Amino acid sequence: MTSEQPSADPWARWGWLFGGIWLFFFAFPLTHIWTTEASTLWRVLATGLVVAFMAAYLVTVRQATRLVAAGRYSSAARGGLEGLAAMVVIAVVLAVQIGPYSMTAFPFIVAVPVFFLPWRGVWITSLSLFAVGVVASTLAWGARPSAMLWAIALLVLSTSVLSRHLEERQESTREVEGQLALTEERERVARDVHDVLGHSLTVVTIKTELAQRLIDVDPAAAKRELADVQDLSRQALAEIRATVGGLRVARLADELEAAHVALAGAGIEAEVCGAVTDVDPRHRITLAWVLREAVTNVVRHSGARRCTVEFGDAWLRVSDDGVGGVVEGNGLCGARERVRETGGQLAVGPGGHGAGTVLEVRW
Repeated sequence: MTSEQPSADPWARWGWLFGGIWLFFFAFPLTHIWTTEASTLWRVLATGLVVAFMAAYLVTVRQATRLVAAGRYSSAARGGLEGLAAMVVIAVVLAVQIGPYSMTAFPFIVAVPVFFLPWRGVWITSLSLFAVGVVASTLAWGARPSAMLWAIALLVLSTSVLSRHLEERQESTREVEGQLALTEERERVARDVHDVLGHSLTVVTIKTELAQRLIDVDPAAAKRELADVQDLSRQALAEIRATVGGLRVARLADELEAAHVALAGAGIEAEVCGAVTDVDPRHRITLAWVLREAVTNVVRHSGARRCTVEFGDAWLRVSDDGVGGVVEGNGLCGARERVRETGGQLAVGPGGHGAGTVLEVRW
């Protein structure tokens, strides 16, 4: 057997007190018991029945809410029905003792199934108990003394049903929000890993090919290129670890320097117009990611001889003189999403006179 762990949900732990507040209505039958002409023994017995009913109600609600919160629905239903049966038996004996004043128990009996039964069971059980209670009280005392408590019972049942419905909707909303947050985090990690690996592996490939060409004609230069490859690999590994941990923040100055290295390694002349300090600080992180993806695409696909990077307060333009015709893949889609999340727009199109490609970001 496993011991039941206490729930961290405050409602599961203390929600039964909300139901217990309404027990103050038993002040009316208790007042009747102790002000009517009767023996002390009768008063003590009647008071004991009232206290027993209140205790059965509190225990039933408390256990049911804890078991339901723990996901033990069958145990909650079984224990709840046992408690409900005890409440009904006590209410019947109480009716024999104090007459119509026992109807104070009626709303509690009708509403308590809401705490532990599935919806179908709630409707069948609660409405059946309501119908039996109405018929039995009418036959025993007539409709007049009990009509108000019938209305109260319906009101309590409706309120309990509405409270449970809202709670379940809130729980469903929390689950959906949790799933959305998890999906967004997965997309963020996938997007960051793609950007990090795409750029790093592209530069590593270019430098490796360059080292392979230099190894016979200039071994010293080839050695320097291989040392750069080693440094890039270590840097990429560190960036991946930081990305997965949610700690990596792209820096525009670093990405600009990396762009120079990547373009130079691919034999592409780089021209930069503007300075990092010209860019609004609110946009620098986003532009750093976009610049990384744009330069990676220029190196991989453009076949360009020249690439121009231009900065402004709230804009970035990366253009090349290559073959053009960029097809948007995961990288550009991720960059577009980053820009959209910060309120900007990213556009990709042909360069002047239909030559090359221009990527532009504006806020």
